[in-house]
Amino acid sequence: MRFIRTAPVIVLLLAAGCAREEQPRGAPPPSARPARPGASRPAVTPAQYVSQASSIDLFLIGASELAMRKSSRPRTREFAINEITAHKGTSAQLSLEARRLNLLPSATLSARHQAMLNELERSADFDALYRRDELIVHQEAEALHSRYASSGSSPTLRPVAQLVAPIIQRHQRMLKYL
Repeated sequence: MRFIRTAPVIVLLLAAGCAREEQPRGAPPPSARPARPGASRPAVTPAQYVSQASSIDLFLIGASELAMRKSSRPRTREFAINEITAHKGTSAQLSLEARRLNLLPSATLSARHQAMLNELERSADFDALYRRDELIVHQEAEALHSRYASSGSSPTLRPVAQLVAPIIQRHQRMLKYL
């Protein structure tokens, strides 16, 4: 009787062992091999996701606060208000969920985002540069959040990414009319 109960387990273990990918002798494990051109990028860790997403939010909020002061176009200022409200909300949600994992969102911009914000602040053609930078950073944000929403390793952070991805997509559509 005991053999009958353990037989399916043995069969499954044997099948799992047979399903292993054969490695040539001396070949590095798949994780040590360089990625093929066109292969998907490595997975983003929860800490990387929180760091990148918080820098994006900080940039979008900071750039939009500048737009409120420097833009001469009402449509741009209206977009900036929407941007500030939305990204303060997404930032708060990210912070809440990240803290559950003992991760702290960055309080500073990445070097790249800081350089973009500095350039925007000094720009003579603010509205054109603001629109360009918003498009660039929203594309970056869409890639990050969409990818994490579908394949992120943290079940705590995936819902945040799922919440943010459509907001980013909506902002990208709005940017077309600026």
